[in-house]
Amino acid sequence: MRIQRRRWLMKLALMLTVGSVPVFAQLSGFSRGDLIKYTADVPYERFEDGRPRVPDQYIEALKNSSSEMVWGPLRQAGFQNQWVGGWELLQPDKKLVGRVFTAQFMPLRPDVNDIIEEDANARLDRAVSNNQRVINMLQPGDVLVVDLFGKIENGTFVGDNLAAAVFAATGNGFVIDGAARDLDGIYPQGMPGYVRGFHVSALGNVMLTGVNVPVRIGNATVMPGDIVLGDREGLTFIPASVVADVARASKMTELHDVWTKEKFATGRYRSSDLYPQPTDPALLEEFEDWRDAELRKLGMEPPQPR
Repeated sequence: MRIQRRRWLMKLALMLTVGSVPVFAQLSGFSRGDLIKYTADVPYERFEDGRPRVPDQYIEALKNSSSEMVWGPLRQAGFQNQWVGGWELLQPDKKLVGRVFTAQFMPLRPDVNDIIEEDANARLDRAVSNNQRVINMLQPGDVLVVDLFGKIENGTFVGDNLAAAVFAATGNGFVIDGAARDLDGIYPQGMPGYVRGFHVSALGNVMLTGVNVPVRIGNATVMPGDIVLGDREGLTFIPASVVADVARASKMTELHDVWTKEKFATGRYRSSDLYPQPTDPALLEEFEDWRDAELRKLGMEPPQPR
């Protein structure tokens, strides 16, 4: 009786101390209403869980982008903490682009975890482990982003079998601010993945404290429904509210770089003739006409003439 009363008082204290959202919401996940509230400036349709459904056209537009191409537009929009480096890449030759689905873990604290498990077991399959509970919620196109606070030993969110389950559910890769195991079994599957390291141990001594909540990955705050872009250098988390502008600016930079490199390859130009932009008015007009035509093919409006 005393134990049950203590658990009830602890749950009540969490609710009263932090109000309706932060800690208690992390223990049970953001509601659909919470996600809509925190992304109210996003104009797109929503998944059933409340995440913004960024249109596929913007995801496609970012697939040839890079960290540098989106860094400038994000900073201009006021987002200065969106890039995170220092990763082990499963497939360095593959980009990672998709809608973020988050999960948050913390170091195990038994009294808190007892309540989490009690709630989870009342709603979910008791036989399912914490990482499988998360994987079972994934949808096609999602990129699973797991905050495991950089844990390596016993921070292995996936091995080869659960990596296969993630890929089957999403057709996409994953980001684990922690570790993976069974690398020899994961690598041939071909999905892109970003982890902090590898370890032979199994996931343990942690508790699942949030699903579809804001998480910290490195120095970035990541929201469910963000678009993640991963390249060889690292990961950029693009807020859904600015993804259209960022995708357009990124595509313009991509087109500029393609055209410029092709001209350099002819051997007819010095660096300053073409970069950062053509000095010859005729060449500049040629570039702008080509760029604008390519943007229209993608359904994007060209920039207004100066």
